[in-house]
Amino acid sequence: MDQGSAFPPPPPQAAVEHCYRHPGVETGVHCTRCGRPICTECMIPAPVGHQCPECVAEARREFRRGPGRRIAVAEAKAVSATRVLLLALAAMYVVEVIAAGPGRLIEGPPPGVLVDLGAQVGLAFSPQDGFFGVATGQYWRLFTAMFLHAGLIHLALNAWVLYVVGSVYEREIGRLRFVAVYLCSGLFASAASYALLDLEGPIAVSVGASGAIFGLFGGFLVYNWRRRSQALANARLRSMLPWIVLNLVITFTIPFIDWRAHIGGLVAGIVAGYVSEGVGRDRSTQRLTAAVGIGLVLLATAALALWGTMRFREAFPEAF
Repeated sequence: MDQGSAFPPPPPQAAVEHCYRHPGVETGVHCTRCGRPICTECMIPAPVGHQCPECVAEARREFRRGPGRRIAVAEAKAVSATRVLLLALAAMYVVEVIAAGPGRLIEGPPPGVLVDLGAQVGLAFSPQDGFFGVATGQYWRLFTAMFLHAGLIHLALNAWVLYVVGSVYEREIGRLRFVAVYLCSGLFASAASYALLDLEGPIAVSVGASGAIFGLFGGFLVYNWRRRSQALANARLRSMLPWIVLNLVITFTIPFIDWRAHIGGLVAGIVAGYVSEGVGRDRSTQRLTAAVGIGLVLLATAALALWGTMRFREAFPEAF
């Protein structure tokens, strides 16, 4: 009688597998996402097991298209425009100090440096460049002048008011409308300063964010006036009006303050603040009318600047 072997037969030998990215490397590990064999060089730790580089890249793309995109959008929406503007003003002052030298940290750069950096000047002459200024077509100075300041105290005062008023106003109307009111007011203020210059006086160099900040005063004023039946808005109106009057008194009291920019910014802020909320009952109509209103304010700014250029051309025909 044949008893046979007392031991069970050996298990079948497993087939040798090779990494799909490195065919010459044997492995017994598989990607937990796609199941393909991977070697130690291709193994990327995952919540469960390991994954191959291609599956990890695909997972990242899916994340960016889905949850990652939503997170990025939410983070972008959370960025405060007021803080971005404050950082821009501070960064430009650093540029000013670098251009003028560290010895000008407190008093700020001289007018010549400010002009080189983009200060607003209606019309001026230099032996190297000839006639230059807004009147010669350098309308970009109406924008760049909003981010320059004539000294550290000038910057600190504007930054403080921008932070106090801007933080509240932006929270009330939203970031996009806030930026629209700020930029429209600042540009109109620069255009008013340029167009209403005393052409018989000395060359005026104008810089500062105060025109745009007066625009925030005007915008926040009209925002609360439209809601004056509410207790909070009524209280804000009572506190804001004396503050605006005080600043206007200071504007007309100190000789070197550009009253044209302050008044222009205040008026533009009232108009831009009013139209930025739009009219109509549904949201789409409100957005459309708000965009049209802001566009009209910008159109008025351009018209004012062109009128100022006509004044310069009539007064100084030899410069053109």
